[in-house]
Amino acid sequence: MYLRTTKRKNKDGTSVEYYQLAHNYWNPETKKSVPQVIHSFGRTDKLDIDVLKRLCLSIAKVCGIEIKDTPEEKKQSIPNDVKIIQTFELGTVMAIESIWERLGIGNILRKIVKEKNCKVAYERAIFAMVANRLCEPDSKFGVWDRWLPKVYLPSCQELKLDHMYEAMDVMLGESEKIEEEIFFKTANLLNLDVELIFYDTTTVSFSIDANDCDEFRKLGHPKEGGWSPQVVVALAVTKDGLPVRSWVFPGNTADTKTVEKVKKDLRGWNLSRVIFVGDGGMDSDENRKELSKGCGKYLLATRMGSIKEIKEEVLTRAGKYRKIEENLHAKEVLVGDGESRRRYIVCYNPNEEERQKEHRVVVLKELKEELEKHPKKSVTAKWAIELLSSKRYKRYLKIENSEISLDKAAIEKAGKYDGKWVLITNDDTLSVEDAAKGYKNLYTIEKCFRSLKRTQIQMGPVYHRIFERIKAHVKICVMALLIQRVAEIECKDTWGEISTILEKLQITEFQNKDYKFYQRNELSSKVKEILKKLGIHLPCNVLAVQKISDS
Repeated sequence: MYLRTTKRKNKDGTSVEYYQLAHNYWNPETKKSVPQVIHSFGRTDKLDIDVLKRLCLSIAKVCGIEIKDTPEEKKQSIPNDVKIIQTFELGTVMAIESIWERLGIGNILRKIVKEKNCKVAYERAIFAMVANRLCEPDSKFGVWDRWLPKVYLPSCQELKLDHMYEAMDVMLGESEKIEEEIFFKTANLLNLDVELIFYDTTTVSFSIDANDCDEFRKLGHPKEGGWSPQVVVALAVTKDGLPVRSWVFPGNTADTKTVEKVKKDLRGWNLSRVIFVGDGGMDSDENRKELSKGCGKYLLATRMGSIKEIKEEVLTRAGKYRKIEENLHAKEVLVGDGESRRRYIVCYNPNEEERQKEHRVVVLKELKEELEKHPKKSVTAKWAIELLSSKRYKRYLKIENSEISLDKAAIEKAGKYDGKWVLITNDDTLSVEDAAKGYKNLYTIEKCFRSLKRTQIQMGPVYHRIFERIKAHVKICVMALLIQRVAEIECKDTWGEISTILEKLQITEFQNKDYKFYQRNELSSKVKEILKKLGIHLPCNVLAVQKISDS
């Protein structure tokens, strides 16, 4: 079997060649070997040469023959004088920088740097620190020494470690102006509803000796529990969780002592209302009086299981719930008259009620099984002590005559609270619907704080000792939170999912003796979808080409 070429002459004198797969067979009549065509590949000038290559490689594979230096291999290989130097992360930092510029943060900072006649691109240093919080949160030294060499940010290559700290000092001096311009630029671009601004506080603790506490780092109880040196961080956000402004207070500052400063600072921003939104830990007569003086209006979740008025008057009051959403019903309950009148909003979630009932059935089954294992139910037994100290079980247990047993009254009482929560507000202009949804807004703020402190941005640990640098660090983290929330709103997904997809977009540096060039990898459909949602044009295949002598 062989490949043969045949020719045919046209009338105009030109000739055409054909490739054919043929073999010879013996003709018994003519006593001669005769060629027989098995397959015709067609005209040589119109033939897809790859068809022959695939046939050749297929035959070689069956025969166990290795073919070297084929045209196919030469086509796919990198030229000998081109080397792969390094691969950089591109997708995440590119998305962050796009949002950074779209919100006008870059322009605002560059303008301030120019007005101060700074010779260093401090805007780039601040951007690098903000982007790092959303990628791999690290210290300022870590940003400069470990993170920047891993990502494709040519504009940050000339930065030095000192530039990071100097940029923080420059930014802090204009922080109020920067925050105001950024917020209203964001509000205009995203058409935000800024009628209601919600406010809450958290803490950032420090791993230092108690003797190292200073004017601002004070011993206190962090929100996550314990006792350590800390500062208080306050945050005002929109109902969508977009940061408006942040503050840093000494670590022993009570929440209610911060609101007067907050109201004063926001007064000139032409915001319609500022409502202090807090969880059950803020609900007390003393705190509500302070909040009324300092901030004016508040919306607080109550500790409905431990307040007599709520148990006896609010939850027992007859009245029809109004359906606001599928999983949110609410009704208003007024207690008292005149200045002592209190306005409660009772909220109810049918789905949550069912979930809590099912959870309680499981817990009680576990408790009964555990109690049946022990004929002697002494409260001093190790197993009994463990049950009583468990958050999961202790609410359904009681102690009588030094023995542990199920508390039937507590079980019945727990059922009355299933799927319900109670809010209290002193704002009569706030509708029942807005007040009820305020609980979800409170969850949004708590989600922001979780992102700042523990999940994506990781505001702590803070490595700075100077209070001004601590404040600047907080401002950088809040900028990162703003970019994160914009991305999450536009993509309708979490930042964790968004960044995981964008991390797959990378760029590789190639180099020969004369040039180096940077080429991205192929874009997956998920990467393209995220970039489209964020309004980012697809990057070019080759992002940059540089002469070695010029680099």
